Order: sequence, then structure tokens, then C-alpha cells
Amino acid sequence: MGSDPEKLITKADKLTKLSFTRWSIDWKSATGLYEEAANLFRVAKSYEKAKEAFEKASKGQEMLSSPWDAAKHMESAATMAKELGNWKEVADFYRRASELYNECGRAQPAADALGKGARALEDGAPDEAVQLYTEACAILEEDGKEQMAFDLYRDAARVYLKLEKYEDAATILISLALAADKCNATHSQCKAYLSAIIVYLYAHDFKQAEKCYNDCCQVDVFMNSDQGRCAGKLLSAYAEGDVEDIKRVAQSSTVSNLDHTIIKIARKLPTGDVSAFKNESMKDNEEPLDEDDLT
Repeated sequence: MGSDPEKLITKADKLTKLSFTRWSIDWKSATGLYEEAANLFRVAKSYEKAKEAFEKASKGQEMLSSPWDAAKHMESAATMAKELGNWKEVADFYRRASELYNECGRAQPAADALGKGARALEDGAPDEAVQLYTEACAILEEDGKEQMAFDLYRDAARVYLKLEKYEDAATILISLALAADKCNATHSQCKAYLSAIIVYLYAHDFKQAEKCYNDCCQVDVFMNSDQGRCAGKLLSAYAEGDVEDIKRVAQSSTVSNLDHTIIKIARKLPTGDVSAFKNESMKDNEEPLDEDDLT
């Protein structure tokens, strides 16, 4: 009987229901049976049944006041849901696992569960993936672990770029810079600011890139950094409509030290006609004629 997962589930289900002959529920025995059945179903690649068994095992561990084990089983249920391509359940199960880890007072595993969920969803449901990445960052920041959120912010930016949501990508990079600022990680902060400016330029939004640069320059540490100087050179090259200079700055070592995704888009700059920026810049610099000044 031990090798028949169907019978194990039937037996476990009976132990969780009251009847004329059973006056109390035996969650301990039932949960052990659900766990055994879930693993047998998984080995047999019967993913739908494995998923349901892991859900029941998770519920059992909750009833036994063991949220840590309940969370582990929820993660296993999420893995089965991924095998089935059921993206909504993948998100739901990883979120539930995260909540259970939080009940244990463990922010890191709670964020890790959401990060795993996001990675599982990147191809099948990328919009949901960035949402999970963002939620994971929020958990870590709330717990004062900003530094642990850096990679999650970068992953979210990468997915946004893949979706061609450039403004969202730049916004998440600014969030990364702010998180870095909180824990005095100035190098990461400056890299994130420069990355955001490059994203705007890749989207051919010079005005927004300029605004972002001016905002970032309010932070002394950026203005005096290699990344700040690099951003300044890049914007000057755009303002002058100098394609060769843009390419030269985009190939610089400062850009080469950014994340791979950002290097990739920087190498493609400029993405449009930059001569219009030169004309605009010249207009802005033209001073109105002072009729009283005849010198």
C-alpha cells in the first residue's frame, strides 16, 4: 500500500474528516501521508496530483503550527504548477509561501520565495514576475536588508527592458539607487543612476534623460563620481548631435562595468537621429537680441 499514492491520499483524507467512528482529526498522520503521496506523484511526473498533495501537506503543517514546513510544501506545489504552465497558481503559491515564512519572522526566505516565483514567471507571465520582484524588494527593505535587494531590483529592470517598458525600467533602477543610498553602497548607487540615464537614452527620450541626470546631480556622490562624469559626457555628446562621441562614451570602461543588460543597450546608442537634439540645444543657447546693447 505504501507505494500507491492514490490510496495514501484516500487514507489521509479520511483522517482529516470527522465521522460517526472518528471524533477527532489526526493531522499529524494525515500530513505524513500527504507528504509521502506528493513525493511519489512527483517522481511519477504526475504533476497535477503532486501539486494537490503538496497543497494538502502544506495545510496539514499549518494545522500542526509549523509554518516553515508549510511554506516549503507551498514552494513544492508552485514548482508543480510551473511544470503544468499554470502561471496564476505559480504566483499564488509562491506568495503564500512568502506569507508563511513571514509568519516565522524570516524576511530573507520570504523574499527568496517571491524571487523564485518571479524567475519562474519571467517567460510565461513577465508582468507578474516584475510584480513579485518588487514585492520581494519591499520585504527586504522593510526588514532593513536593502543590500540583499540589489539583485532583485536588477532582475526587475532586466524584465522591464525585455518588455520594452523603458520608463518602468528606469524607475526601478532609481529605486535601486535609493536602496543603495540607505546602506551607503555609493558605487552601486552611482551605477544605478547612470544605468537609468542610459535606459532613457536608449528609449530616445533625451529630455527625460536630461531631467534624470539633473535630479541625480543633486546627489554629490554621483556628481563627483566616474558614473556622473560619464553621464555628463554622454548627454553633451547627444546635445551636440555627435554620433561618434556617443559611441565612444558608450564603449568606455565606466559603462563596461555596469550590468550586462545595460552594457548591451548602451552599445546600441544612439537609437535614433540625434541631429534634432543639436538644433534644439542651439535654440536654447541663443540669447535674445538686446536692442539697447549696440557693442
